[in-house]
Amino acid sequence: MATTLSNLSAIDRYFKITERGSNYSREIRGGFATFFAMSYIVVLNPLILSGADSSGDILGPNRVAAMTAFVAGVLTILMGAWAKHPFALATGLGVNAFVAVTVASHPGLTWPDMMGLVVLSGITMFILVLTGFRTAVFKAVPAGLKTAIVVGIGLFIALIGLVNAGFVRRIPDVAGTTVPVGLGVDGKLLGWPTLVFVVGLVLTLALVIRKVKGAILIGIIAATVLANVLEAVFHIGPSFDGKTANPEGWSLVVPTFKELSLPDLSLIGQVNLFGSFAHLGMLAAVLLAFSILLSIFFDAMGTMVGLASEAGTIDKDGNIPNVDRVLLVDAFGAIAGGGASVSSNQIFVESGAGIGEGARTGLASVVTGLLLIVAMFFTPLISLVPFEAVAPALVVVGFLMVSQVGRIDWSDWGIAIPAFLTFTLMPFTYSIANGLGAGFITFVLIRLFQGRAREIHPLMWAVAAAFLVFFGIGPIEQVFGIK
Repeated sequence: MATTLSNLSAIDRYFKITERGSNYSREIRGGFATFFAMSYIVVLNPLILSGADSSGDILGPNRVAAMTAFVAGVLTILMGAWAKHPFALATGLGVNAFVAVTVASHPGLTWPDMMGLVVLSGITMFILVLTGFRTAVFKAVPAGLKTAIVVGIGLFIALIGLVNAGFVRRIPDVAGTTVPVGLGVDGKLLGWPTLVFVVGLVLTLALVIRKVKGAILIGIIAATVLANVLEAVFHIGPSFDGKTANPEGWSLVVPTFKELSLPDLSLIGQVNLFGSFAHLGMLAAVLLAFSILLSIFFDAMGTMVGLASEAGTIDKDGNIPNVDRVLLVDAFGAIAGGGASVSSNQIFVESGAGIGEGARTGLASVVTGLLLIVAMFFTPLISLVPFEAVAPALVVVGFLMVSQVGRIDWSDWGIAIPAFLTFTLMPFTYSIANGLGAGFITFVLIRLFQGRAREIHPLMWAVAAAFLVFFGIGPIEQVFGIK
């Protein structure tokens, strides 16, 4: 018994569980909550990376699913055990879509060529972290903009939850359409999945307000049970089965039980580092790699700041413990993700679900990572939990993060306007990097207009210039005739 207590005490000291005001049950609950909140990526990533390359080859859904879970699991365990933060990693939705749509549209590129660009971007970022440049940029960002990042990610998380649940939906782009999104189906809340979301949200809010331990995890489990009962009774099916639309169905994951299967890890190492340069030329390949680099560079920084602020692990000066380790793991995520053909792995905003459950240390990430490894073989936990059951947690966590908006100095327009653009463009463009870019550029411009250029950190000039190139890549490609 004494040995067991000693071991537990060593784990506590290593992860600083007591020091950060947490305990074992909170960390384990948080690990499960984050896993449930992010597990959809194992199903979604194979759909995004489903197209054929220029040679007609496909990655294959089973292989992509297995590698998505494996890489995310290993990286999340590394983040927890080494960097000691409750941040989970998985394939970034921004970069995988960019690779599958924008990069893949360039003629002659194969999947190994495209993933080579991701790996090169990760290697570049790894070097930037080792040289201290990435950490220096993080410290150069004004406190008001860091708060705006937290608020923006909160709004982004909430929107992801609302859209995943079908509570908010894209309106078809047809003549006469006046708004891009609307409530439910034609302005009406229809379907059993929507009911699951509403019940889960009301229950989670009630439990959070009453300060019930495990409120978010209880809400996810209760909504999942309700979803499976409704699917068993009414056979609701998916919202889209490839042939006919069913707007009242489940958004992606239909609650079902799947049996044990052996993972196919054959995608490891199928990458051609410089293949894109041979097919596209130096300038076009560099521009694509730069776009990927800038996205993963600032997505991670923004997400890290938001999650650390919510977890209370960021100090009054805006510093995060072990920030170099966090950024190194994130940079390695791009290398590992590209090397396994599942695209760049990044810190996942859904980690906020675990933090909302009380997770404060890397132990929660170790739990999440182990669950992802298990998910390679045994997928019931993933296939039983639809988006609609997890979405309430994201909305509640979004509220908690947005509540920090009062810390922004609204009397200083040099901070207020960039902050506003930062936290509005994140959800409106579905990109953390876009919000950061708009905020950084306007901060530099407004300080210039105010005659306060001396207050601009030299690195903020460099970052603003980089984002100008990032936003201007389209015109640059046109000028140089790049297709």
